[in-house]
Amino acid sequence: MKTINQEIVNFFKRQRYTIVSTVDRKSNIPHNSCKGIVKIDKRGIIYLMDLYRWRTYANLSKNPNISVTAVDEHGFKGWCLKGKAKIMPRDKLGKDVIRAWEAKISSRITHRLVKNIKAERGHQRHPEAQLPRPEYMIVMTVEEIVNLIPHHVR
Repeated sequence: MKTINQEIVNFFKRQRYTIVSTVDRKSNIPHNSCKGIVKIDKRGIIYLMDLYRWRTYANLSKNPNISVTAVDEHGFKGWCLKGKAKIMPRDKLGKDVIRAWEAKISSRITHRLVKNIKAERGHQRHPEAQLPRPEYMIVMTVEEIVNLIPHHVR
């Protein structure tokens, strides 16, 4: 497990979503999906929302390799965290993780409401409010941190 410095932890906490890459169970080709980080800590453990038991779930059931990537175009920075993941059933998750998930959903709803009030067009139904409660989460252990800022800019 790789320790994550506070700057990177804070960066990922600010992201509304991340790009999660797994290895497709049938084709062995990378598969990307958008997932929200529920909880991330400096010890190198990340809890990711995955609500539908679809491709990411099936891929991780066969191959635990995973990466989580986020970029800030305006700030010209980003990181890719690589590691191994496992599927953690809800009954094995701590209450703090479930509370973090609920807080994340509330934050997303609030963010969408504020944007709609500011007359920025968006989805009117607040789809986050209709998300099912998690039956499981993806728990990732970080093994490698890749700084996506080009060397000549750092």
